[in-house]
Amino acid sequence: MASRTSMALGLALLVTAGIAQSQGIYKIVGPDGKVTFSDKPPTAAQGTVGTATPVTPGGGTTGGDLPFELRQVVSKYPFTLYTSAQCAPCDSARTMLKSRGVPFSEKTIATAEDGEALQRLSGEATLPYATLGAQKLKGFSDTEWTQYLDAAGYPKNPMLPKSYRYPAATPLVAVQKATPPKAEPVAKPADVEVVTPPAPSAPSPSNPAGITF
Repeated sequence: MASRTSMALGLALLVTAGIAQSQGIYKIVGPDGKVTFSDKPPTAAQGTVGTATPVTPGGGTTGGDLPFELRQVVSKYPFTLYTSAQCAPCDSARTMLKSRGVPFSEKTIATAEDGEALQRLSGEATLPYATLGAQKLKGFSDTEWTQYLDAAGYPKNPMLPKSYRYPAATPLVAVQKATPPKAEPVAKPADVEVVTPPAPSAPSPSNPAGITF
């Protein structure tokens, strides 16, 4: 009974209220090599030497080639799927979304850092995990996911154009190394004119000792 009430509340929120987008999560690598995660972009004061691309729940695809009705739904309630290799429920979730024609972006969990970021996003390490707007879907249930997609307004029958291609899955945490500062050009020494001293005067009849002044 409690789970039905929780689902009803979630569906009501999807239908009657705009769901605010959650902030992204940044991976910060400090000068000492220590890795931390934060929902705020790193600053120069942190001595950051590398950051990850922000992870935005619900950051799905909003291609302009989508039909108007579908594009409107995707812009309001984008779908992001989090998966890993050798995960049968993840495969089932992906197949379900594609068979219904739901545009989605996919993030893969393959490293310990990906796992830490997923823990920060969902509060646990269960896969598959998905976000529909700001609604969190933990674990795959065809019935439950269908109800949420219906409530969000996704068409029940595929509407994707034949030319549409799903974007390739990308790692949840993709580190971008900081670009080292460019070395200052070494100033060339100024040209110095070398003055060659005059050769001593050779002895002459008027100066037999060759004395110079």
